[in-house]
Amino acid sequence: MADLSALTAQALVQIGASESLAALDELRVHWLGKKGVLTEQLKALGGLKPAERPAAGARINAAKTELHSAIEARRTTLEQASIVQALTSGRIDVSLPGRGEATGGMHPITRVRLRIEELFRNAGYEVAEGPEVEDEFHNFEALNIPADHPARAMHDTFYLEDGLLLRTHTSPVQIRAMLSRKPPLALIAPGRVYRCDSDVSHSPMFHQVEGLLVDTDVSFANLKAVLHQFMEALFERPLAMRLRPSYFPFTEPSAEVDISCVLCDGQGCRVCKQTGWLEVAGCGMVHPNVFKACGIDSERYTGFAFGFGIERLAMLRYGVNDLRLFYDNDLRFLAQFARG
Repeated sequence: MADLSALTAQALVQIGASESLAALDELRVHWLGKKGVLTEQLKALGGLKPAERPAAGARINAAKTELHSAIEARRTTLEQASIVQALTSGRIDVSLPGRGEATGGMHPITRVRLRIEELFRNAGYEVAEGPEVEDEFHNFEALNIPADHPARAMHDTFYLEDGLLLRTHTSPVQIRAMLSRKPPLALIAPGRVYRCDSDVSHSPMFHQVEGLLVDTDVSFANLKAVLHQFMEALFERPLAMRLRPSYFPFTEPSAEVDISCVLCDGQGCRVCKQTGWLEVAGCGMVHPNVFKACGIDSERYTGFAFGFGIERLAMLRYGVNDLRLFYDNDLRFLAQFARG
């Protein structure tokens, strides 16, 4: 017991000199553990006279408390020093110039989509949006494509649970607009669509723009004029345009839209297969059954609808011959569009 003060002083010196948390833990075990120096001092109390034991025990407990406080204080200091060291070693000098920085730019698909939206907004059309996960009513049935219709096979649909699916076109946006509002309507619906198809000219996810105009006295001539002016504005040159009879369940009559080849000016080349014409869109007058599904009086109102792929127009506008280039994220390809 006479050595208790010296032992305590020695322990405090060692604790204060410890340089790591591991060394500090070894000191804790050495001095305060089950077989530690001060614990042995407590065990030696049995050799003292009964009258001396309380005072000696109190001194030992006070020494243990003092050492425990010193150890915790040193532990806090070492932990803070460890954090500072870790932050210092991993520090980044944000004032240094960056490495390999380059000016970015809009993706060509985004450029074409925004240009399309700008042209139709200037013509008085609204840009509408809708969900990419649709139900069969909005994606098929309201568009005059019932469950047994052969056109369903043309869409190669991604079906989900609970009767849901990934939309195969943006026409459901038009259906939602006609269900929620009364004519007149003039809108376009750009967005992503999904079909089970993938090759040089097809992607399982691609972008479409579909347009709709509903009012009184809307004619096929109005449709042709709108599309012709739009194509010339998009490609920024005079273009010839023709409409070929076709079939779509949601329009009647229906037509495919051809423009004179933008690569050879209609003279004939590999892209247009020497015909001088490029197919760019589908269109037609809204089918009365579609109006009926949306609660619109087909005796009073008429309308036209059209649709085209943004990737298709981007390929023609920029002379891209492989659709997959738009999705490969090759910076050598994308850098060509960084400055417009």
